[in-house]
Amino acid sequence: MSISTYTASVPVFKQLLLALKDVLAKAEAHAIAKNIEPAALLQARLFPDMFHLTRQVQIAADFAKSVTARLTGAEVPSYTDEEQSFADLQARLDKTIAFLDTLTAQQFEGGEALEIVLRPGTPKEKKLSGAVYLTQYGLPQFLFHVTTAYDILRHNGVEIGKRDFMGAY
Repeated sequence: MSISTYTASVPVFKQLLLALKDVLAKAEAHAIAKNIEPAALLQARLFPDMFHLTRQVQIAADFAKSVTARLTGAEVPSYTDEEQSFADLQARLDKTIAFLDTLTAQQFEGGEALEIVLRPGTPKEKKLSGAVYLTQYGLPQFLFHVTTAYDILRHNGVEIGKRDFMGAY
């Protein structure tokens, strides 16, 4: 049995982005209930050399939109990284989900064979097939940033668990 690049990407990205929206809503409610300044959670990080929560969410959204766009030959939507509130992050995730909703399975046909070039024109340039790009680069990167966002919030006392991370499937 083979699995299409559409099936391996869009539903996975949507499931976890929707779950991340719910986790962020719980984090905002937690901040209100515990009288915590929202910026404290938005700027929280697991270790000083890691990105803060806001950046983790931004990057997760970026991978969801850029991986799917590249696999379909669509233009990668450009977002500014100006989010400063939970509402701003929710809006970014909404934009990303709306973009994913515009993509069809037919647009992904042949995507596994596309040549994807990472860091073009630099010493770190790497060429990957669409299948390798999705399964060994794009999805792991996306999952890392979604997981780290979840971990930051859990570490800061937000009452979330595995079901919250997974969302509806």
